[in-house]
Amino acid sequence: MRKSLLLAAVIGSFSLPAAVMADDAAPAPAPAAAPAPPYTLTYNVGLYSQYVFRGLTQTAYLPAIQGGVDFSHTSGFYLGTWGSNISWLSDSENYKKTSLEWDIYGGFRNTFGKSDFGYDVGLLNYVYPGSITQKKGDGSGFGNDNPGFDDPYTLEVYGALTYKWAQAKVSYGLTNIFGVKNSDGSYYAELNGNIPLPTTGMLGGLTANLHVGRQEYDGKVHSGGALLFDNRSLYSYTDWKIGLTKAFDNGVNLGGYFTDTNAKDSGYGNHYYKVDNIGNSTFTVFVQKTF
Repeated sequence: MRKSLLLAAVIGSFSLPAAVMADDAAPAPAPAAAPAPPYTLTYNVGLYSQYVFRGLTQTAYLPAIQGGVDFSHTSGFYLGTWGSNISWLSDSENYKKTSLEWDIYGGFRNTFGKSDFGYDVGLLNYVYPGSITQKKGDGSGFGNDNPGFDDPYTLEVYGALTYKWAQAKVSYGLTNIFGVKNSDGSYYAELNGNIPLPTTGMLGGLTANLHVGRQEYDGKVHSGGALLFDNRSLYSYTDWKIGLTKAFDNGVNLGGYFTDTNAKDSGYGNHYYKVDNIGNSTFTVFVQKTF
């Protein structure tokens, strides 16, 4: 009996460290994953052969560097800011010491339940640092005198409806828009389609970009009590775009698009700008990255 107890004690003394070592070697339980934050913050930067906005070149066909920051909450609320170099204001000699467009925007977007239909509403503020050039002329509204020009600061409210890759959007001016006097209440209506193409391999990630828009101006400008011009007939126009974008997994996008308008020379020609008509047909290429 005593021998049996002694043998058991000896065996136990050898087996205990093995048990302790086994416990030490057991992996610790993995820590619980931190919940994903309810928001995302993204950045984008791009190089474009020119900056075209609503069919009008903003840089006289010269290159543009653009970039922005976007904050998006899971509730649908978002805020963002974006900037680009421009030349159209200084080209027209109606604005001095400016080469920047700075946009500030915010809104709310979501889907209707779990459907493919969505909406997007918000405010967009276009800021152009600089000051109006005061000049004297013959009062014609062209050449060295433009009594129809105002501060280009623009505030728009917008609303859009979406279905999968299609969008219908209207932007309404709460102020005079883009330097045109008495133009508050003007609007821009557009249809957009970003259609994923059924391609694979090297051709995978291609998207066809389609757009048609109508910039409709409101208001009239008088000089000395006489009607100088009607904003609607002088500045209103239709624009369209067709393009192709290639998206890569690393957030880089390459693409190009062709744009054209029916903008009148009398409103968008070289009376004001260094090019024949800033709404003429043109082709733009770009490389852009989001991270």
